[in-house]
Amino acid sequence: MIKLDIFSDPICPWCYIGKARLEAALEQRPDHPFVVEWHPFQLNPDMPQDGMDRRAYLEGKFGGTAGATSAYRPIVETLAAELPAADLGKIQKTPNTLNAHRLIHWAGLEAKQTLMVDALFEAYFVDGRDIGDTETLADIADSIGMDASVVTRLLNTQEDVDMIKSRDIHGRERGITGVPLFVVAQQHAVSGAQNSELWLNVIDELMEQVGDSTVQ
Repeated sequence: MIKLDIFSDPICPWCYIGKARLEAALEQRPDHPFVVEWHPFQLNPDMPQDGMDRRAYLEGKFGGTAGATSAYRPIVETLAAELPAADLGKIQKTPNTLNAHRLIHWAGLEAKQTLMVDALFEAYFVDGRDIGDTETLADIADSIGMDASVVTRLLNTQEDVDMIKSRDIHGRERGITGVPLFVVAQQHAVSGAQNSELWLNVIDELMEQVGDSTVQ
């Protein structure tokens, strides 16, 4: 088995798209060698705890309405073509994702990490839910079989806050400036929402290498 480390943020549209493209390739190669682990990276580490109005955030980030519209045009077009259930119009708030990353970490302890990432992407991009809200996160946890009451209690503490922040900072110190970022076998970095064909080629090359080493 080969480790595939994925640095991502659950409010990142290209992370959502990149995950879908990766999974399309994995479905075509059910004997793929990857063991996936998700790692925290906050696009907005200084976001207020309660988040921001989405329109105000985007206009501030991209220099007004025209800039935001231009920046998001390729995202809107890609989502329409590849993930048509997504509805950006439902999103009212850009949340702080620290607690969402804590939840992804805790889900990993129950071998449900990818399920949680799926659930958070769907909650945000399809349903327009506020994934910075404690009650919403507890409900999402419940939807994948985690104990909502335990999650609520933990979210109301500082449990693992410093650890998530430290991992985010460590990623930046290693040179990560944007996500998604995929690291294959702790050696080869693949940046951005690469298409499924690239992943098929990567998987096929890895399987060939595994086969050659087995023969030797």
